[in-house]
Amino acid sequence: MKDSTEQTDTLEATEKAQPSASFLDAEGCGCDSHACSTHASIEGSTFDWKLYWQAGVSFILLALGIGFDFFDSSWFEGVPRFLWFAVAYVLVAYQVVGPAVRNLVKGSIFNEFFLMTIATFGAFYLGEYAEGVAVMLFYTIGEHFQALAVKRSKNSIKNLIDARPDKAFVKRNGVFRAIDPKQVKIGEVIQVKAGEKVVLDGALLSGPAEFNTAALTGESVPRVYEKGDKVLSGMINLSGLIELQVASRFEDSALSRILYLVEQAGSRKATTQKFISKFAKVYTPIVVFLALGLLLVPMLIVAEYDFQEWLYRALVFLVISCPCALVISIPLGYFGGLGAGAQNGILFKGANYLDVLAKVDTIVFDKTGTLTEGKLRLTGISPTDIDPNVIEKVVALEMASTHPVAKAIAERFSEIDSTTKLEEIREHAGMGLSAFTEEKLLLAGNINLLDKHNIEYPAALKNHPSTLIAIAMDGKYQGHFTFEDEIKPDARQMVGQLKKLGAKRLAMLSGDRSSVAEKVATKLDLSDFHGELLPEEKLKKLEELKSTSSKIAFVGDGINDAPALALADVGIAMGGMGTDAAIETADVVLQDDRLLKIPLAIQIGRKTREIVWQNIGLAFGVKALVLILGGMGIASLWEAVFADVGVALLAILNAVRIQKFYRPKKTTPAK
Repeated sequence: MKDSTEQTDTLEATEKAQPSASFLDAEGCGCDSHACSTHASIEGSTFDWKLYWQAGVSFILLALGIGFDFFDSSWFEGVPRFLWFAVAYVLVAYQVVGPAVRNLVKGSIFNEFFLMTIATFGAFYLGEYAEGVAVMLFYTIGEHFQALAVKRSKNSIKNLIDARPDKAFVKRNGVFRAIDPKQVKIGEVIQVKAGEKVVLDGALLSGPAEFNTAALTGESVPRVYEKGDKVLSGMINLSGLIELQVASRFEDSALSRILYLVEQAGSRKATTQKFISKFAKVYTPIVVFLALGLLLVPMLIVAEYDFQEWLYRALVFLVISCPCALVISIPLGYFGGLGAGAQNGILFKGANYLDVLAKVDTIVFDKTGTLTEGKLRLTGISPTDIDPNVIEKVVALEMASTHPVAKAIAERFSEIDSTTKLEEIREHAGMGLSAFTEEKLLLAGNINLLDKHNIEYPAALKNHPSTLIAIAMDGKYQGHFTFEDEIKPDARQMVGQLKKLGAKRLAMLSGDRSSVAEKVATKLDLSDFHGELLPEEKLKKLEELKSTSSKIAFVGDGINDAPALALADVGIAMGGMGTDAAIETADVVLQDDRLLKIPLAIQIGRKTREIVWQNIGLAFGVKALVLILGGMGIASLWEAVFADVGVALLAILNAVRIQKFYRPKKTTPAK
């Protein structure tokens, strides 16, 4: 079950407190991030010219020095040779040796900076100046490439959505004025010009209007919104001047909520990521002692022991054993998955949910608003000659509810301006409404409500294939309304894709009548369905399904779905039309309610996991091979550099490709 006590910081706060964010910290590469100038310099700026000219000069000196050695220049011996390579070394080594010394003073010995410092000092002691410079130069460059990749992945998500305007044009005293969006109140009217971003959620006061929703949904095709539709912050107005009536405060707006979710995501680590971080803390001291053993043990068992030869082998061992490539590429792989999701309008609240989604074998859906449009349409009245006075009373009763059925009735009978006085209005969970009018009990709900009050009704209503509202007055059945809720257009395609991905069970839980639930389940070819479930019964049924599943996902959108979203191994909320309770409780949020985003989310989770394990295999495989060769005296420091820096760069390139692989395709709107 998810840990509700997790404390998360915003990205901005993290950057101020820890320049290396959550990727380059003491839990990751083994260094003190506050003291780590190498990491901090990259996180603090996009392009550090000082670093690159220093590395460039160091590389030129190294290349020339190797050339002088190759041609056996007579002047390039002794002190001149040492000073030449020493200058090349100092140009890049201070960024590593400095943190190593500071960490050593603090009592932190077993970190990558200490390993690289000892290894390169040892190389200089043995006279292998060129190799010592090469190790430090390529290691430093590799570290900066790693940090740049981390920064790029983090910013690809943050920049995708953190584009909130800093001004809102609000109407006060008949004049539109630019003020801080945080000062705008709910109910006020704001103005958005063509080409500008919407700063606050609100209802469109004029329509139709076209909006670019890519920042929220990942979709490149603009959408048209009608008068009264809810427009979300972050959308770009593609029409003329529009006005919106503000529906939520700045901090509660869609874009602010999304940004908060993304900020949380970076701090929630996957199981693999946590394991590698803990592994690095144990692994580093072990390899240091193994290197020491490689130097000293042969003294006792080798007949002709050569200290310099075995010291060189131990230094090679130290360089190869640096764990940073492993612990950097893995969280970077997960952040690549988070970025790929954000680009497609899928928000994962943590890297751990990418792992869980990759293993999901059972997916359970809510019906209304999830698999169906959630907009009921009144399609029938039986009998057709129901007393108009009764209908007027029912309309007045339904006005007290926000249920989709109530909205459908109000829409169908919008011409009725009821003046009926109702008393003791009561909502019966999962059944309907009741009230007293003229001292007579009025009931409007499903047949369970009529059963509860022992009211007789036609037997055919028991298995009616449509959603219905039965009406009773003064203990007598008066008639019923029937409703239809259309299945979402992409629901069938979504089910087909999930089956291709290997989902073993697709189930639906609904509070609607069993006959209605069966009708929807049959159309969508779902393997399991359950209807007439109260919220607590829906939760109990989910527990039963969970007990027979490896990993279970629940997809919902309503307040009553919040407990189920929390209980599932991974809860998926429909973010576009979903309630705040569902969105806050869920682990994954679909920004535009498109069901096809569910199989896409699973694919991203699986691809992320695949890339992470590829990086683990690559790092361990190459390092193990070169460690053995180094111990045997076959591998040199040059091979050690490749095993550390080269493998790290390959792992980074592998990690970041997921965002390109799942980049949304640009489409042209149909004319």
